[in-house]
Order: sequence, then C-alpha cells, then structure tokens
Amino acid sequence: MKYRPLGRTGWNVSEISFGAWAIGGAWGQVSEADALDALHAAIDQGVNFIDTADVYGDGRSESLVARVLKEHAQRVYVATKAGRRLSPHVAAGYNRDNLTKFVERSLHNLQVEAIDLLQLHCPPAEVYYQPEVFEVLDDLARAGKLRYYGVSVEKVEEGLKALEYPNVQSVQIIFNIFRQRPADQFFSRAREKQVGILARVPLASGLLSGKMSHASSFPADDHRQFNRHGEAFDVGETFSGVEFEIGLRAVEELRSLVPDGIGMAQFALRWILMFDAVSCAIPGAKNRAQAVENARASDVPALGDATMARIRALYDREIRAQVHQRW
Repeated sequence: MKYRPLGRTGWNVSEISFGAWAIGGAWGQVSEADALDALHAAIDQGVNFIDTADVYGDGRSESLVARVLKEHAQRVYVATKAGRRLSPHVAAGYNRDNLTKFVERSLHNLQVEAIDLLQLHCPPAEVYYQPEVFEVLDDLARAGKLRYYGVSVEKVEEGLKALEYPNVQSVQIIFNIFRQRPADQFFSRAREKQVGILARVPLASGLLSGKMSHASSFPADDHRQFNRHGEAFDVGETFSGVEFEIGLRAVEELRSLVPDGIGMAQFALRWILMFDAVSCAIPGAKNRAQAVENARASDVPALGDATMARIRALYDREIRAQVHQRW
C-alpha cells in the first residue's frame, strides 16, 4: 500500500481507502460478519482511512467501524458525514443546533472523543454560500469535537466554492472513468489550496468492476434498483449518472485495455491514482475478497499515456454528453 498527504492535516492516508456505505445500507443485505471481515481485511492490507456517514444504516456503519478499530493497534483515520439526517434536507437545517446534535451522535457511534474528519454530506448548493455554517464547524473544532472538516459535494461548482473557506481540508467528489470533469479545473485549484481530494464512487456503483451484465439484477433495498432515475437522492450517486446499458457497452470496450493479471476494478482504481491531486480513492467492499482486491490496486503499475488517451477518447465519445456539464 502506498500513501499520500491529505490536505494540510499532516496525515498520510492509504491511496486506496475504504468507503463504508455498502456495509451500512442501500446496497442490499450485507451480513455483520461480512462487513466486519471486509473492514479487518482492508486494514490488514494497509488501509488507514475509512469514510462513513451517520446515515449509512442509521448509524450501523459507524458502529461497525468502531468495533473493528478496537481490535487494531495501528492508527486508522475515520471520516464521517453530517447533514443527510435532515428531513426535509434543506439549507436552513444546517444550523448550529442540528450540526452539534449530529456530531454528538457520531461521537457516540464511533466511540471517540473527537471526529478525525467531519464532512458536510452533499448539502444543498446554498449552504456553500452561508459562511455561518463553516463558522459552526470552526467552533466544533475549537471545542475539540472534531479535528478537521471538509465537504462531500455533488457538483464541481460546489467543490470550487468550498475551496474558498480557509479551514476546509478535503473535498469528496465523484471521480472515476465515467466522471472525469473534476480533473479539468477543480484538481488544479484544490492543489493550489492544498486541499485533499477523496475520490468517491470510484467504481461507478460496481459498473467499472466489469462484473455486471445485461442480466444483472439488484434487490429492492439496493440503490442500484431503487434510485436508477434519482427517485431517492441525486441520480449521479447511482452508476455515476450513466445509463446502465451505455455503461455496460463502455466497460466492454475498456476490457481490451486492462493488462493481464489485474482485474477491471483494479484497473479503474489505478486510473484514478494516475491523478496526483487525488489523496485517495474510497471504494466500498461488502466482503473480505472485495476489500483485498481493492487494496491491491495500489500495487498496479502506472498506466501508459496511450492507455490514458484511449480512456479519455472513450469517455468523450460515449459518456461525456450524459454527465460532463450536469455535475
């Protein structure tokens, strides 16, 4: 496992880290045993950064992470998120009272005195224009409730606005072979500000694992079934906003570029790591085997210029029109 700096935190985090949404909920049933195995396996592979949220399984994900960390001596940084518990999810809800309550609940779930990294959880765009929200985060940090804070965003424009707040340490944004826009402008601005980038949805909800087909089906409690058209939350969270059949066709074209001896998922993760502005990619894992496979993407050799150019050409031809200006 290789490590990269995360913003100005002074932390060096595993370039392949662990996204803990799937072990919380909305990805079909994941047993407690499989979830714990996945977390243990990731840490054993050198993963030292876990990304979770208070709404992943209504606290289940945070609690599972806390249990696992008690059994490991090495330092593992845990990022969680706040805001999506709001109902309705509106900008006015991002106030001092609510944010403080959310933080206290996550502290309890994670069984810690301070949250390593708290992220606003894809708030409405108006929140980025409300300095008082970030003042609340500053106060929570001064009170010792959190060490650092950042944001998770849906759109590049939201990430650019977040960079204007001096104590934002990280921006979590969807970035993968099917969502390439952040590399065009956002990465250079984040690098100038020394803000870390967490590449989320790195496998496009599993499309880029190469394991799906036209016959693939998903259970009713999997967002890949119930959020295909954005029924529950932003459609960009599901298959990165790419229409399923088009994504399958693009994956078939990508297969010819994958070197012998590595899987499609590892290839897709290695593509992300070709961008040095990225602090880490945070793929999810529902079991031990997936966690190990993901972590080992850190050992995959760099992709060549010709391969990178062909991936970009595929994106421009098949995917760009669907997603590029939308997010």
